[in-house]
Amino acid sequence: MSTDHGPAPSPAPATAGDRVRQVVVLLGALVAIAGAAVGSGAFGGQPVSEAADGALAADATVVVPGSPAFSIWSVIYAGLLLFAVVQALPGRAADARMRAVGWWVLGSMVLNAVWIAVAQAGWLWGTVLVIVALLAVLCVALVRIVRTPAGRPLDTVATEVTVGLYLGWVSVATIANVAAVLAAEEVGELGLGESVWGAVLVAVGALVVVAVAVYGRSRPSVTIPVGLAAGWGLAWIAVARTQGPPTDVVVAVAATIAAVAAVVAPIIVILARRPR
Repeated sequence: MSTDHGPAPSPAPATAGDRVRQVVVLLGALVAIAGAAVGSGAFGGQPVSEAADGALAADATVVVPGSPAFSIWSVIYAGLLLFAVVQALPGRAADARMRAVGWWVLGSMVLNAVWIAVAQAGWLWGTVLVIVALLAVLCVALVRIVRTPAGRPLDTVATEVTVGLYLGWVSVATIANVAAVLAAEEVGELGLGESVWGAVLVAVGALVVVAVAVYGRSRPSVTIPVGLAAGWGLAWIAVARTQGPPTDVVVAVAATIAAVAAVVAPIIVILARRPR
């Protein structure tokens, strides 16, 4: 009996909504990235680390990455710009992946710009609300990436690698942000002591990466970047705690272990998934 079911169905044609999404995401990305650069002090304004009386500075708590760690933003912004350009190409208008994540990636860029504006205004609890929303949006993007078919190599870099790096970094940044606000509000260590509290937080960062690695094990092109970005942030927490201020050997060791775990976990999960 023949098993030929005929040619595969062609993709649905692009709609007016697809064209609108392409234009809005491209223009919105340019505005959001420019706004974030200006708001962060890249062109001579007040750096975020100096806003809110220094509550978000690199020495505010024991779980803030050292200043060089924030250079990862240049890579993330480059990836977001690449995504905005690629999704605007004529052949991507009806692409299932771009339809699934286009608005969510734009939403993440807008939230990042909003976070900078809120931080510059000194609204510390507002920064927590915004960064948690940003983390949630990136998690939705991750879920949608895993659930849609893999695209062309350029699309994979623009979408999966970019979202992976973004999510990995924001996971660590969320922990640092929450800790900084709690410290500023004198809630701080929650009765655990600074060293134990810091060790718990960096362990949570590593566990988030493990959870992402397990969930997205079919897409190493997104889970490995998550681990690399989170590992980068955690490693710089370790470096900062050895050089200080403040110095903390316990947090430095815990952050080093967490950084290694974050980088290695996605690789282990991928290798374990392969048939023997």
